[in-house]
Amino acid sequence: MLNIHNLSVSFGGTYLFEEVTFRMGSGDRVGLVGKNGAGKSTMLKILAGDFKPDSGQIATEKEVRIGFLRQDIDFEQGRTVLEEAYQAFTDIKQVEKKLEEINHQLVTRTDYESEEYSQIIEDLSDYTHRFELLGGYNYVGDTEKILLGLGFKREVFNNQTETFSGGWRMRIELAKLLLQSNDILLLDEPTNHLDIESIIWLENFLRNYPGVVVIVSHDKMFLDNVTNRTIEISLGKAYDFNKPYSQYLELRHEIREKQLATQKNQAKKIEETEKLIEKFRAKASKASMAQSLIKKLDKVERIEVDEDDNSVMNISFPVSKVPGKVVVEAEHVTKAYGDKTILTDISLLVERGSKIAFVGQNGQGKSTFIKAIVNEFDYEGTIKLGHNVQIGYFAQNQAEYLDGEITLLQTMEDAATDTNRSKVRDMLGSFLFRGDDVEKKVKVLSGGERNRLALCKLLLQPINVLLMDEPTNHLDIKSKNVLKAALQKFEGTLLLVSHDRDFLQGMSNLVYEFKDQKIKEYLGDINYFLEQRNLENMREVEKKDTVALSSNSAENKTNKAISYEDQKKSKSLQNRLSKIESQIQQLEKDIQNDDKELASNYDKHIENASFFAAYEKKKLELEKLLGDWEVVQLEIDNL
Repeated sequence: MLNIHNLSVSFGGTYLFEEVTFRMGSGDRVGLVGKNGAGKSTMLKILAGDFKPDSGQIATEKEVRIGFLRQDIDFEQGRTVLEEAYQAFTDIKQVEKKLEEINHQLVTRTDYESEEYSQIIEDLSDYTHRFELLGGYNYVGDTEKILLGLGFKREVFNNQTETFSGGWRMRIELAKLLLQSNDILLLDEPTNHLDIESIIWLENFLRNYPGVVVIVSHDKMFLDNVTNRTIEISLGKAYDFNKPYSQYLELRHEIREKQLATQKNQAKKIEETEKLIEKFRAKASKASMAQSLIKKLDKVERIEVDEDDNSVMNISFPVSKVPGKVVVEAEHVTKAYGDKTILTDISLLVERGSKIAFVGQNGQGKSTFIKAIVNEFDYEGTIKLGHNVQIGYFAQNQAEYLDGEITLLQTMEDAATDTNRSKVRDMLGSFLFRGDDVEKKVKVLSGGERNRLALCKLLLQPINVLLMDEPTNHLDIKSKNVLKAALQKFEGTLLLVSHDRDFLQGMSNLVYEFKDQKIKEYLGDINYFLEQRNLENMREVEKKDTVALSSNSAENKTNKAISYEDQKKSKSLQNRLSKIESQIQQLEKDIQNDDKELASNYDKHIENASFFAAYEKKKLELEKLLGDWEVVQLEIDNL
């Protein structure tokens, strides 16, 4: 279906890739991977016909349809979501328009016996048949199914596209591509703007796609779940294996180890031969043997080991100072944009050292809540930052805040303080910006390189609380792994918004799902959240089935009443538990202070009976509260 032969592209005399050759056929789902700047997006543009290579050939079968999801999209204003999605059906819409014209003529004309009227009847039959062959009776349902799968709600189908964010517009463009029945799909970072539920839906769709799919992505789990082949562009070469990404890495590592062992054995034999040559040269009688060995050595094809680009960022997030126990306290936070309410009555307590993940569909308020914490806009309710809290904030579009007209070095120096200005070159070097790279203008950097620069800039400020909103967008897989390791080692507090399941694994011990203006707590990591959500979805299905079977029964009404009473009781018990926990916390603090006082001024208090009486009373109260806590917790568990 698609043949690439000896493809070469160079910029400024340096090859991005050289004499790359591969072939793709139906059913190939290819992960095109490599470091930021390796040439992945350039390769997609060449395959789509947007960019001409320096040399080489691309051959496709006749009438092959290619769909390309670009990072930069431009919509015509004035169309609704449905109208824009219907642009995928150019042929159907043309036939549909013609059928409308024919039907209008049939209604308005009265010359039933004329040849023109007979021709209209024939045209109606022809166009109706063609409309049916093109799938005209199914395209409306197919469009709605795809849009719903990508996270759109039915009530927004008739909203204007210009009212949506860039991420949602990207989904509309993706929906159009999926509806076009292309033979080849080229997807450049398709998961960057999708939430977890939509990514899982897209995985299922692509696994059953009959044509060729070529995906540039840095989402390791997405690649493993969708692709059956990996092509890595590294240091100008392409490495091609019929394996998904993780299996490919293992296989390539094994091959490289064998190459190293074989190369070592060959080098040993060459060394022995060279010693013989030197030995035979010294004797006239052995000169012919020496020449024979030299010719034999010249014919030996030296074994080469695949080069591996192992350069990675060196990153760590040192804690500036220890903050108070509570770092963020939000009470009754509500935020609306015009008539649209995003968050309603959100209350949340974040303690020092917490590692929390915010998940949920786009537009449910995750980024809004993060922005509220850093006071980017007005909102109802209160958010208090704890004692000594120093926030480091990485926004979802952080790279867009960088000035494209200045150099990397100037970007860092402008943000630096007197204490760290001398370290900016070393910091840039640790983020893989070395030598003359620091004199490049920001506007020439790729998306991943800009994200790396934004992360580097973030480290110029003191931090003990990190707010990270989609920090992995555009980062290559190796860079993501390094960032993940750095965040796992971070000893401060982390609030992380991400849709990348692989990145989220092992990153948090608490998950908050944002949905329908509220938040829901899951006491576990992302895997626990996904398991629970799956169980909830199954229970929801079972619940609907049960209601359908007995919707009018008195028993069903009783069950609903009991459920409501249980909810009331549960809420009351939870409030009581929280109050007991606050009292325990305060008593423990008071007893700790008394212990310190006794340790430093024992002689002063030894004869003070009232001090010891109060001290013992606090201990007894604490013991009682601990008992009360166990009783209430048991009631909640039983409920």
